Amino acid sequence: MRGPKSMFGKGLYGCVVAAVAALLVLGGTPATADEHAGPLAGKHIAFLIGEGVQDAEALVPLGYVVNRGAKVTVVGTAPGLVTAYNSDIQVLVDTAVGDVSPDDFDGLVIPGGRSPANLRRHEAIVDFAREITEAGKPVAAICHGPQVLVTAGVLEGKNATCFAGMAAELRGAGANYRDVPMVRDGNIITSRLPKDLPDFCAAFEKVLLED
Repeated sequence: MRGPKSMFGKGLYGCVVAAVAALLVLGGTPATADEHAGPLAGKHIAFLIGEGVQDAEALVPLGYVVNRGAKVTVVGTAPGLVTAYNSDIQVLVDTAVGDVSPDDFDGLVIPGGRSPANLRRHEAIVDFAREITEAGKPVAAICHGPQVLVTAGVLEGKNATCFAGMAAELRGAGANYRDVPMVRDGNIITSRLPKDLPDFCAAFEKVLLED
């Protein structure tokens, strides 16, 4: 079994992941907009999460937008717990994608890890991501998260970044790959790695507030 160091890392970064994970363990997705009066109050954000998600890439943005006042719904192929590939942390999927509509949400976050490769095998997941993106709503994908957007066919001609190991796939989808911490092209925000999360979260919030 992986120990605390592999689960949470070190320093402030590790503390943030551990704190949000504790909230999830104690009571599912950690809050709704009704409990906050932050700048994102009234916003409803979907997180596409499946088995093998990267723990920090899921929990840090989730905790960030909830702290800012947003409501979050974790969407997947079916409700229930999924486990991170890089730790023993589990995330609760609130609802199956077939039970929600893109119209219900103001934005979408797609964390990385092995989750996107699993999710993009499901047509309903891909359709959900495509519809939100084509509606012009803010969409943020980190690490391998852009794999879902590649399958959705929404990156052609876009500037984007991702985990370096899938750069060729991004280019193959017609995107202009850039090896920088965060790229915004219209309503689409992409980042590479957990260390880019501060830029990723801030950019997503900025786009949400422009609506």
